[in-house]
Formats: sequence, structure tokens, C-alpha cells
Amino acid sequence: MTQNVHPFPQHHAASPALRVVRSVGRVLLWVLALLALAILALPLVLLPISTAVPAPLWVGLVLVEIALIVAAFRLSPPGFAWLIILLGTALVSVLAVAASQRFAATPPILGADGKPLPGSIAVLEQVELNGSQQWISIRGTSANQPVLLFLAGGPGGSQLAATRKRLEALEAHAVVVNWEQPGAGKSFDALPQAQMTPERYINDGLALTRYLRQRFGQEKIYVVGESWGSALAVWMAQREPQFFHAVVGAGQMVDFAQTDLDCYTTALQIARARGDTAKIAQLEAQGPPPYRSDTLMANEANFLLYLSAAMSANPAITGPGYDTIGDIGSPEYGLYDKINYVRGTLTTYTTMWPQLWGLDLRKQTPRLEVPVYILEGRHDLNASPYLAEDYYNQLVAPHKELIWFEHSGHSLWIDEGERFVDVLVNQVVAPTEAVR
Repeated sequence: MTQNVHPFPQHHAASPALRVVRSVGRVLLWVLALLALAILALPLVLLPISTAVPAPLWVGLVLVEIALIVAAFRLSPPGFAWLIILLGTALVSVLAVAASQRFAATPPILGADGKPLPGSIAVLEQVELNGSQQWISIRGTSANQPVLLFLAGGPGGSQLAATRKRLEALEAHAVVVNWEQPGAGKSFDALPQAQMTPERYINDGLALTRYLRQRFGQEKIYVVGESWGSALAVWMAQREPQFFHAVVGAGQMVDFAQTDLDCYTTALQIARARGDTAKIAQLEAQGPPPYRSDTLMANEANFLLYLSAAMSANPAITGPGYDTIGDIGSPEYGLYDKINYVRGTLTTYTTMWPQLWGLDLRKQTPRLEVPVYILEGRHDLNASPYLAEDYYNQLVAPHKELIWFEHSGHSLWIDEGERFVDVLVNQVVAPTEAVR
């Protein structure tokens, strides 16, 4: 009998090692698929907890996602089902992001009955400033109150939610306008980074001032800037003094290059006093500022965050501190805005900060034709108080005041928010309104 002889040996079963490899491979594929699904579904998860998207809409998107998963496994083999699920989830998430942007809003101002207060104004809107679309929030218990324009720190900082929560009491006395500057939060894409210059910020701020004067029928408004915004406020008032009742600087920036050097030196002194050898080595290795743009953010973060932590640990500073996660999670920001909230603090800061090193208010703005109020935290480590005091002493203005906040660091409007509002209302706005 003739037997069939195979030229190669036949393997009727995989070896134990091969079975293990296959099992591990299947587990890894499942893990990767689940991880991809979790990432793609994240926008959908965030809708109900951090955006203003109405419940019927996000519930509908969730139901679409569930129906997609069920249908995919019923109609397809497992591998193809996962492909459908991932692609479908990606599409649903795009819709979720779009919805979050569409329904972003600042909460209404409520009366004692829990309903929107009649006559109040609480809007989040886009305005055109020198050809670019930028965002502002407007809040006040009455649209007939004096207008106060708040300029956030940074450059690249966004404080739409922070000012609403921290300075709520101010809304009973003024129409509080918060400007999302180019490269920050909702206005991150307003300008290409190459077009961001101090001059552009001044011009856009003045364009916004003109818009507010016309919209609310007021000849002049108040401008309040904190940190970087305090210098911007001064430059705006210098350029068009007839637009402003007064300029208020909180945590006043004066000489940007010297401030950087002071921050570096102070951080090094604190590290040496603590015996923090790791921080000492880090700061000495990078050396003092200024830095190249490609190392700017990392090097400055090494001492700025260290100083922020030192202020947070200072028992003389009584404020609640920052609530960055809570602010990012606020309804003013859509999901794309939340990403840009972080991007602004990194990208725009890196673009703008080197342009500020040669600027010193004592040299560029020794005189202002409007009343000036400089508010300083006694324990500020991020903007040297002695520079603000020196600027105040040299400044020529029709009226000027230097007001100390004894229990504050750099962000005195947060550390002593109640007093900050009291100063604005009773020392800045009330005297001006009384003589109008």
C-alpha cells in the first residue's frame, strides 16, 4: 500500500508558548481597544459635569452611544464591531464638543426667589476687535451701573469663571466685563501667535473700551488689571485717558525683567533657607533669567511654582487660593475652550513674555492723566511690591493711592476678595460717581 508522505511535518496544535503569546496579544488588544474607547468617550462623560449643555441633549448623545454599541455587537463580528464602536464614539464625541461650545454660557444672576433677577445682565458673547473675534463676559444686577473692565493676568490667562465666583459682590455695584484676551481661553484662536504683541493688546483693549462706552451709553469706564493686566491697564489709560474714570492695578507689574530676576533670586533664597538641595541645584543649573524661548516656560515654572507654593504655605496669607480645576470645569468654557485654557498659559506666555522684558512703567509711563489706584499684597512673591511702591512714588497723576492688603500674596483679589470689592466700590467708584 502506498502511503502519502508530507514533505513537512504537520502541527495539529499550537505549542504552549504560542498559545500564551496569542492570549497575551488578545488581552493587549482588548486593553488598547478599551483605552481608546475611554479616551474617545471622555467628551461625552464631561458634558453633564463641566458644561452648560442641556440635559436632554447630552442624554440623547449617551443613548446614541449605547445604541451604537449594542447594534455593533449584534450585526458584526467582534473585530469589526470594535471598529464601528470606536468610529461611532469618535463621531459622537465630536458632536459633544460642538454642543459644549455652542451652549457655553455664564450663569444668570439670581434674585432671592432663585429666578433670574429682573433687569440684570449676564451674557457671554463674541465681539469683533480690530478684525478678530474675541470673547467677553458681561455681568451686573443692572445694565445702568458703571462699567468696570477687568483685565486678567498672564499673558494667556483666563479668569471668566474665577472673577464671577470670587467677585460676585461687585456685580451689585458695577457692570463687570471680563475680556478674554487673544491667546487665552475662549479667545485662544483670535490671533496667530506671530501677531501677538503688547501694541496689539493695547489696541484691542481700547477697541473693546469704545464698544463698551457705546453699548452702555457711558462716556468713561473703569479699568482694573491684575498682574500682567495691571500693566496693560496703565498703557491703555496712557493712550486714551479720556476713556477712563480711573485705572486700578492689583499686584502691579512695573519692570518685567527685574521682576523675573527678583523671583529667581527669592526662590533661591527660600530654597537655601529650607536646605532644599534639589531645588538649589536645579535653579543654579539653569541660572538667572532671561531665558531662550525654547526653555522659557520650563525654567520660569521652576521658580514661579516654587514661589506660589511658598505663598500658599504662608500663614499670613489668609485667602482660599486658586481653584484652577473648578474654574476650568465652569460652564463658561466649552470642552475645546478647556483645552485652550491650559494652552494659553503655556503658548501665549512663551510668545509674549520675552517681549515684555524691556518694558518698565517708570520709564515708559511716568505720567497718567487719570486717577490711579495701586493695590498690593504685602506678601507678594510673584511681582515685587517694592517696584510697585517705587512706581507709585514717581508717578505723576491727578490722584493716586497705594493701598496695601496685609493678608495677601500676588492674587489679592482672591486672597482678600471681600476687601478688594469694598475698595473698588467705596474708594474708587463711589467718589467718582458722587461728583458726576
